[in-house]
Amino acid sequence: MISPGHFAAFAALVFVMVVVPGPSVLFTISRALTVGRRDALLTVAGNAAGVYLQVVAVAFGLGVLVRGSATVFTVIKLAGAAYLIYLGVQAFRHRRRLSEALASAVRTTPGRTLKVLRDGFVVGFANPKSIVFLAAVLPQFVDYPAGQVPAQILLLGVCLPVIAVLSDSLWALTAGAARDWFARSPRRLELVGGTGGLVMIGLGAGIALTGRKD
Repeated sequence: MISPGHFAAFAALVFVMVVVPGPSVLFTISRALTVGRRDALLTVAGNAAGVYLQVVAVAFGLGVLVRGSATVFTVIKLAGAAYLIYLGVQAFRHRRRLSEALASAVRTTPGRTLKVLRDGFVVGFANPKSIVFLAAVLPQFVDYPAGQVPAQILLLGVCLPVIAVLSDSLWALTAGAARDWFARSPRRLELVGGTGGLVMIGLGAGIALTGRKD
């Protein structure tokens, strides 16, 4: 259905797109610094699921809609930007709680895990960088005469979450290690929480002000 050459070419293009730090990478780093390595890795998993939902949407028509409608693109972009700003404000407001959280054993509950996954999922699905990439580039690698176009898109699209998980996990682990050093001082940790929150707010504002490049 899909030639190995087409699949490899698309995977290489995805790799280039993923390794260039964008909203997902910056969000993952901010989460690693503010809430720790575990939650950052959960964020990566949720983000990958959100991005693959974009693939599903492109396979069944959203790609054409996004390319053709500035309104749809803007709605998705602003929704993601608003959610990032909200998370950044929360992180900044509660920056002093980071040292308290490390000082006491925090029990992980399913609700907390689901919340972290949800945060990553929302940011991943509303990531304008990946949805524009998928809508504009992914269909070009489809063999239309072979038929089964949605299935081809779903198969090709697997490259994006897989490569993103590998790349973003490395960022999460690296940032998490840096957080461990900051955690030795409550003041340092408070600074990390505030900075991470401001990064998320700035990232959200940047996404909101960025226009289409078509």
